[in-house]
Amino acid sequence: MRLRHPIRVRYAETDQMGVVHHAAYVVWLEEARTVWLEALGFPYHELEQEGLFFPVVALEITYRHPVRYGQVVEVETWLGELASRRVGFFYRVEVAGRLAAEGRSVHVPQDKSGRTRRLPEPLFSRLKAARVP
Repeated sequence: MRLRHPIRVRYAETDQMGVVHHAAYVVWLEEARTVWLEALGFPYHELEQEGLFFPVVALEITYRHPVRYGQVVEVETWLGELASRRVGFFYRVEVAGRLAAEGRSVHVPQDKSGRTRRLPEPLFSRLKAARVP
């Protein structure tokens, strides 16, 4: 499953030159990822209430084209990697159909104490069905 999520660039996300600061992309990817999970039927806050957390263990972003204040970016998100103790999301950030950035994040499911755990079966099955090879 691929999901496109629009985000309007806020003034606070830009630098003195009016270009989006690189750190804002991390926030956008996180927002798009949680929207993706919710669309799958697993709101992130509910997963946390059940004691399941997905810390980022790896993150890559390649910047292709600058984004500016007031533009609307669309973050396309999909799950491309899946194992019982690891998930990997991929992202495309576009402005008016032009590629602005590409990214990837890797997550290891953990409990509240920070110990790695297997994905619960209902979640694993839904993720497997939604994965884009």
